[in-house]
Amino acid sequence: MNHKIELDFLDHVAIRVKDLEVAADWYEKVLGLKRYQLPEWGPFPIFMLSHKTGIALFPANTAHPSIDPSSKNVKIDHFAFNVNNENFEKAKKHYVELGLDFNIQDHHYFHSIYTKDPDGHTVELTTIVVDEDEFYNATS
Repeated sequence: MNHKIELDFLDHVAIRVKDLEVAADWYEKVLGLKRYQLPEWGPFPIFMLSHKTGIALFPANTAHPSIDPSSKNVKIDHFAFNVNNENFEKAKKHYVELGLDFNIQDHHYFHSIYTKDPDGHTVELTTIVVDEDEFYNATS
Protein backbone atom coordinates (compact mmCIF):
# COMPACT_ATOMS: atom_id res chain seq x y z
CA MET A 1 0.00 0.00 0.00
CA ASN A 2 1.37 3.44 -0.93
CA HIS A 3 1.31 5.82 2.02
CA LYS A 4 3.70 8.37 0.52
CA ILE A 5 2.91 11.66 2.22
CA GLU A 6 3.04 14.95 0.32
CA LEU A 7 3.84 17.97 2.47
CA ASP A 8 2.20 21.21 1.36
CA PHE A 9 4.33 23.74 3.27
CA LEU A 10 6.00 24.47 6.60
CA ASP A 11 2.99 25.40 8.70
CA HIS A 12 4.66 26.74 11.83
CA VAL A 13 7.56 26.54 14.22
CA ALA A 14 6.54 26.58 17.89
CA ILE A 15 8.80 28.60 20.14
CA ARG A 16 8.87 29.10 23.88
CA VAL A 17 9.10 32.76 24.93
CA LYS A 18 9.52 34.61 28.24
CA ASP A 19 6.53 36.93 27.66
CA LEU A 20 3.75 36.04 25.22
CA GLU A 21 2.52 39.62 24.75
CA VAL A 22 5.98 41.13 24.27
CA ALA A 23 6.84 38.44 21.72
CA ALA A 24 3.51 38.74 19.87
CA ASP A 25 3.85 42.52 19.69
CA TRP A 26 7.41 42.22 18.40
CA TYR A 27 6.53 39.77 15.63
CA GLU A 28 3.58 41.92 14.61
CA LYS A 29 5.56 45.18 14.54
CA VAL A 30 8.82 43.86 13.13
CA LEU A 31 7.65 41.22 10.65
CA GLY A 32 4.04 42.26 10.14
CA LEU A 33 2.71 38.87 11.21
CA LYS A 34 -1.02 38.62 11.84
CA ARG A 35 -2.13 37.50 15.31
CA TYR A 36 -4.44 34.49 15.76
CA GLN A 37 -5.37 33.96 19.41
CA LEU A 38 -8.48 31.86 19.43
CA PRO A 39 -10.77 31.28 22.43
CA GLU A 40 -10.94 27.53 21.83
CA TRP A 41 -7.18 27.33 22.47
CA GLY A 42 -7.10 29.34 25.70
CA PRO A 43 -4.33 31.88 26.40
CA PHE A 44 -1.84 30.04 24.20
CA PRO A 45 -0.63 29.28 21.69
CA ILE A 46 -0.66 32.63 19.96
CA PHE A 47 -0.14 32.07 16.26
CA MET A 48 1.63 34.82 14.34
CA LEU A 49 1.08 34.16 10.64
CA SER A 50 1.96 35.46 7.22
CA HIS A 51 -0.73 33.91 5.05
CA LYS A 52 -0.69 30.25 6.17
CA THR A 53 2.77 29.99 7.73
CA GLY A 54 4.44 31.45 10.78
CA ILE A 55 5.21 30.79 14.41
CA ALA A 56 3.26 29.57 17.42
CA LEU A 57 4.16 31.26 20.70
CA PHE A 58 4.09 29.24 23.93
CA PRO A 59 5.16 30.36 27.41
CA ALA A 60 8.62 29.24 28.50
CA ASN A 61 9.18 27.77 31.92
CA THR A 62 12.11 30.05 32.73
CA ALA A 63 12.26 28.78 36.32
CA HIS A 64 12.97 25.19 35.25
CA PRO A 65 16.34 24.21 36.80
CA SER A 66 17.70 22.47 33.69
CA ILE A 67 17.15 25.42 31.33
CA ASP A 68 20.24 27.29 30.19
CA PRO A 69 19.00 30.65 28.80
CA SER A 70 21.99 30.87 26.44
CA SER A 71 21.36 27.42 24.95
CA LYS A 72 20.14 27.20 21.39
CA ASN A 73 18.46 23.90 22.28
CA VAL A 74 15.63 25.20 24.50
CA LYS A 75 13.96 27.75 22.27
CA ILE A 76 12.15 25.57 19.71
CA ASP A 77 9.29 23.41 20.97
CA HIS A 78 8.31 21.68 17.71
CA PHE A 79 7.83 22.28 14.00
CA ALA A 80 4.84 21.45 11.85
CA PHE A 81 4.25 20.68 8.21
CA ASN A 82 0.85 21.28 6.66
CA VAL A 83 -0.79 18.42 4.79
CA ASN A 84 -4.20 18.00 3.24
CA ASN A 85 -6.76 15.67 4.84
CA GLU A 86 -5.93 12.80 2.49
CA ASN A 87 -2.23 12.96 3.35
CA PHE A 88 -3.07 13.23 7.05
CA GLU A 89 -4.89 9.88 6.80
CA LYS A 90 -1.98 8.40 4.83
CA ALA A 91 0.42 9.57 7.53
CA LYS A 92 -1.53 7.75 10.25
CA LYS A 93 -1.36 4.49 8.29
CA HIS A 94 2.28 5.04 7.36
CA TYR A 95 3.31 5.72 10.97
CA VAL A 96 1.55 2.52 12.08
CA GLU A 97 3.34 0.52 9.36
CA LEU A 98 6.67 2.01 10.45
CA GLY A 99 5.96 1.19 14.09
CA LEU A 100 6.38 4.82 15.16
CA ASP A 101 5.09 6.09 18.45
CA PHE A 102 2.70 8.96 17.73
CA ASN A 103 -0.32 10.74 19.10
CA ILE A 104 -3.16 12.62 17.47
CA GLN A 105 -4.66 15.81 18.89
CA ASP A 106 -7.82 17.70 17.99
CA HIS A 107 -7.11 21.45 17.98
CA HIS A 108 -10.68 22.40 17.07
CA TYR A 109 -9.76 23.97 13.70
CA PHE A 110 -6.93 21.55 12.95
CA HIS A 111 -6.06 17.93 13.62
CA SER A 112 -2.43 17.12 14.27
CA ILE A 113 -0.29 14.01 14.47
CA TYR A 114 2.90 14.20 16.52
CA THR A 115 5.96 11.95 16.51
CA LYS A 116 9.65 12.27 17.38
CA ASP A 117 12.59 12.19 14.99
CA PRO A 118 15.71 10.14 15.87
CA ASP A 119 17.15 13.09 17.82
CA GLY A 120 13.99 13.62 19.87
CA HIS A 121 12.62 16.64 17.95
CA THR A 122 8.83 16.75 17.90
CA VAL A 123 7.52 16.70 14.33
CA GLU A 124 3.90 17.63 13.70
CA LEU A 125 1.76 17.12 10.62
CA THR A 126 -1.33 19.32 10.76
CA THR A 127 -4.44 19.53 8.61
CA ILE A 128 -7.26 22.05 8.67
CA VAL A 129 -10.72 20.58 9.33
CA VAL A 130 -12.81 23.74 8.86
CA ASP A 131 -13.32 25.96 5.82
CA GLU A 132 -9.82 27.23 5.01
CA ASP A 133 -10.92 30.57 3.54
CA GLU A 134 -13.15 31.35 6.50
CA PHE A 135 -10.43 30.46 9.02
CA TYR A 136 -7.55 32.40 7.47
CA ASN A 137 -9.75 35.44 6.78
CA ALA A 138 -11.55 35.36 10.16
CA THR A 139 -9.52 38.13 11.75
CA SER A 140 -9.07 40.32 8.68
